[in-house]
Amino acid sequence: MKPDATDSQPKPGLRERKQERIRATLIAEAMRLFSAQGYDQTTVDEIADAADISRRTLFRMFKTKGDIVLAWTKGMTQSLSDALASCPVDMHPADAMMHAFTSLVPRIAKNRQDTYAFVFLIEKTPSLQTVSLQKYGKWEDCLAEGLAKRIADRKNRRNAARLMARSGIAIFRTALDEWIRLKGRPALVPLLEKTYDLQSSLWPRHVEAASIATP
Repeated sequence: MKPDATDSQPKPGLRERKQERIRATLIAEAMRLFSAQGYDQTTVDEIADAADISRRTLFRMFKTKGDIVLAWTKGMTQSLSDALASCPVDMHPADAMMHAFTSLVPRIAKNRQDTYAFVFLIEKTPSLQTVSLQKYGKWEDCLAEGLAKRIADRKNRRNAARLMARSGIAIFRTALDEWIRLKGRPALVPLLEKTYDLQSSLWPRHVEAASIATP
């Protein structure tokens, strides 16, 4: 019997596991401080103290505070990609994409209050606009790649996947804008679904006859 490919991969050693725990703690504490007292108002020393590490150790892992936030967003990108990949192969690509977005929401934070704080931080902090744009760029790439595998083989498959990914991100961002306007009072997932339905209603019905799920 052939050994499983994953069995042949070396497992991380004690040092690597310890570094990963420190890194995860640092990111979590930084995000907590950023959302509680503001990104610009939070100092590197405060983050290091909260994570129980030295300033030097922090800078070995991250060059800037923005890099810490970017690392957090990379975790969200992976969760989005995994959620899309987990959908049944016969699910319509658009439904699979929206499932990925709704599955992402509870992964942002443990409760609605913290989720709102994180969303407001990323979306509305001027100093983090570059990070936010990088995040959405990565989301677009991972969604387009995953959706292309779900669209039947046809001439415009890659363009269709890219267009769908960008449309999905527009839906997500529009829902976030409305959620922030409402100060996080309603649940985010129903608001996201409502925004998706609104977008769908804006397109002519004859588009349905040319479903991207068929050749």
